[in-house]
Amino acid sequence: MRTVEATGRTIEEAVAAALAELEADRSQVEIEVLDEGTKGLFGIIGSKQARVRVTRVVTPEDKARRVASWLEEAARLMGVDAEASWQMEDESIRVNLSGEGLGLLIGRRGQTLDALQYLAGMVGNKDGGPWLRVLVDAEGYRERREESLRGLALRSADKARRNGRRVVLEPMNAHERRIIHISLQDEEGVSTYSEGVEPYRRVVISPR
Repeated sequence: MRTVEATGRTIEEAVAAALAELEADRSQVEIEVLDEGTKGLFGIIGSKQARVRVTRVVTPEDKARRVASWLEEAARLMGVDAEASWQMEDESIRVNLSGEGLGLLIGRRGQTLDALQYLAGMVGNKDGGPWLRVLVDAEGYRERREESLRGLALRSADKARRNGRRVVLEPMNAHERRIIHISLQDEEGVSTYSEGVEPYRRVVISPR
């Protein structure tokens, strides 16, 4: 949130000055009257200006636009011409990147995309307002990755049951490990748990 104080001959004049400085309209701000001011004798002698404190309220849409703009600029600095589209979903901002050469933004196993998502979350929530989760995808990569992980989970569960030995998966981030756990939570004959220390923490699928 950004706050300014302004003065004027009247409260309305002071508010107008603050709105101009904030580049906002009344629907986007909270107004606190600090001093109503006085006209003084004949409107001149002993007059005192009105003073207000005006705070621009950061809306979820403001945050989404900021995040999208930041992601486009970050992509440009990485040599990728990407367009960021966004939509609000519950208490989250979902951003999808489209364009050419998105593999550079995704990175190995989505690691670069995860880093961009983390930084975008910091950018979106840097100045108060309601905290919003920022989710960044690149032309459906995350959905494809989730489908791949669910398939891996089921194949690994079959292997654990068939061989009677635990199966240790590759290191994954917390979100991907959660997908594995959820995929197998109702699967008969196996249990899952995580072991190791970040960033090498991994899921273990064990027969039971």
